[in-house]
Amino acid sequence: MAAAGAARVRVEMRFAVVAHRESETNLALAAAGAGSLLTPRQALLGLGRGDVALGRLDVADDLDGVEPGVDALDRLEAAGVAVLNRSRALSAAHDKLLTARALRRAALPHPWTCLLGPSSAPPTDLESPLVLKPRFGSWGRDVVLCRTADEVEDALAELTRRSWFREHGVLAQEVVPPLGWDLRIVVAGGRVVGAARRTAGAGEWRTNVSLGGRSEPVDPPPLARTLALSAAAAVRGDLVGVDLLPTRAAFVISEINGAVDFRPQYAVDFTDVYTDAVLQLLRVAHARRVAA
Repeated sequence: MAAAGAARVRVEMRFAVVAHRESETNLALAAAGAGSLLTPRQALLGLGRGDVALGRLDVADDLDGVEPGVDALDRLEAAGVAVLNRSRALSAAHDKLLTARALRRAALPHPWTCLLGPSSAPPTDLESPLVLKPRFGSWGRDVVLCRTADEVEDALAELTRRSWFREHGVLAQEVVPPLGWDLRIVVAGGRVVGAARRTAGAGEWRTNVSLGGRSEPVDPPPLARTLALSAAAAVRGDLVGVDLLPTRAAFVISEINGAVDFRPQYAVDFTDVYTDAVLQLLRVAHARRVAA
């Protein structure tokens, strides 16, 4: 019944993915919704009341913040467009300091995190090992595992040369002992629609595919599903990827990605992951329109 209702909604609404990147995921989501891939400017010019816009603005290439156009999502919403992944949700997902605060408020497991400012010395009680990472980061870039105080000092000396560090500082995060793999769970409209187990490449502790890791589909256990759904709700994300680090007995939420890329093999229950995601998103858009 839910799928049929969402299918009817598709006839009544124009669907667009709002993004700068013509990625495989963005194109597939637009096609699944019989819609378009639009830049923020194109969306402002082409969408109107009753249409649906899925915000997929990513972290900027220089890691200096979110790609331009977040304000366009607010303007679209003010014009009566049903916006999924609203501006505040994208900010809470992409800004890892805001992510940490949102997860802490929701009492969800997440590594201890603090911000080291660009003009302040590290606190004297900072204990290693720890991970240093950009406040706005992706693709595993500039993420450094520091096992000793000397390594922290050396890493900070190197990171101070980055433009993003001078603007935002760097996050220091406690280390969850790496087991060589993690889970990425895709949540759309409050439902799990896809998941993968990512394994780190040889000699690498990070599991990013861009760094040599490999990805394979997985049916996530109930605890992982619950944590992923709770994390998405904590940042109010309509379509997000939630990365979970395994511990010996459970999972810890590592990061939330507001413009998550995922592949057909992520599908849960052998469905089409993109169609399933769009159907769940249109269900949410329809419910919001009715409530308004």
